[in-house]
Amino acid sequence: MTTDPISKIVACNLCTGCGGCAGAFPDFITMVEDPEQGRRPVVEASVEGRRAAIKAADYCAGGGTDWASLSLQDEIDEAWGPVLATWEGWAGDADVRHRGSSGGAVTALSQFALVSGVASGVAHVAAKADDPRLNQAVISRDAVGLMRGAGSRYAQASPAETMGEIAQGNEQIAFVGKPCDVASVAKSMQMDPQLAANIPLTIAIFCAGAPNLVATQSLLDHLGVPKDARLTDLRYRGQGWPGLMQAEWENSDGFRSLSQGISYAEGWGSILQSSRRWRCRVCADHTGAFADISVGDPWHAPPNGDVDAGRSLIVARTARGRAFVEAAIAAGVLVAEARPRDVIARAQPNLSATHGAVWGRRLAMRALGMTAPADRGQQIFKLWLKLSVKQKGQSILGTWKRVLREKLWRPVVIAGRGQ
Repeated sequence: MTTDPISKIVACNLCTGCGGCAGAFPDFITMVEDPEQGRRPVVEASVEGRRAAIKAADYCAGGGTDWASLSLQDEIDEAWGPVLATWEGWAGDADVRHRGSSGGAVTALSQFALVSGVASGVAHVAAKADDPRLNQAVISRDAVGLMRGAGSRYAQASPAETMGEIAQGNEQIAFVGKPCDVASVAKSMQMDPQLAANIPLTIAIFCAGAPNLVATQSLLDHLGVPKDARLTDLRYRGQGWPGLMQAEWENSDGFRSLSQGISYAEGWGSILQSSRRWRCRVCADHTGAFADISVGDPWHAPPNGDVDAGRSLIVARTARGRAFVEAAIAAGVLVAEARPRDVIARAQPNLSATHGAVWGRRLAMRALGMTAPADRGQQIFKLWLKLSVKQKGQSILGTWKRVLREKLWRPVVIAGRGQ
């Protein structure tokens, strides 16, 4: 069994793959793309590597977070994290709205951070140019770079790999990532004043879990992409709300082909979601409680078809997040209307049940001798009590069955070496 804390977090199935540890200590910790487990860190087997891992563990949100550090005023905040204000809207730019996963709000806010001078760059993920199955962490400084990351990327991503570059630089860099990525960044900012000074804004994207590379290949097979073809583009969503999943490839003669599009419901529900990593299934923050702003789909007002005009649900988590959204609306960057603070529960009813089930799943893990995430100050037991008797039973018994069936009690072993 490994002895450094980062390797232990990976072995115990607690790693979220955010990349923060590798970003902070790139000489000793490297992210590896494991087809089954996803992007996970590998620590150099040396004294220096262990020292780096010990320091990096202080920045890691995989093992747990501290909700006591958040300002929680009522039951809405206890369930979803701080909710200062909410809006439903879309990007003022028609092209950004069309290409975005929902209403293009994340891209629009990111662009506004640049043009308003709040930031000179935005850290986010985009598809790798030479392999669109994979994601890479980038810092974009113009609209062209940001548009590379427009639309959902339902694959493993590690945007917090940029943390080292941000901390060591002299620029103001906004950060965009999944809730788990932002949680690690928030924890890092508490530990590192220089990093906190260099990040003026964080934006989280609602997330129901990240599929692995095996799932991506299953999607490509379903889309009819030949095994020997060179993949040139893979779109999970966008070009309308929620958009179609579609791939483009090039054969050995240079001829390009475009697959038929399949619906978001078919691609996510039938192919991708079943291969989410176990850490995603015991996550109790799918909406970005630790961000300044979080953005998701307003499913309470569903799209009319597969490529409807997009809409986004926008949540201000902090005072600076609220001020930034209000400034974006005033500038016409966002077209948005205020919504009641309880709109998240109506927009994401599946996540309400998921957060409740997490308490039962974690209880089952501990009963089986496994290490479970510890999110201090989060009232997930209250959410579990609201579940039906059947749902409560499923959260515990279902977890036992899955753990035994998938042998989740075994330490996670990462294939390959750093790349």
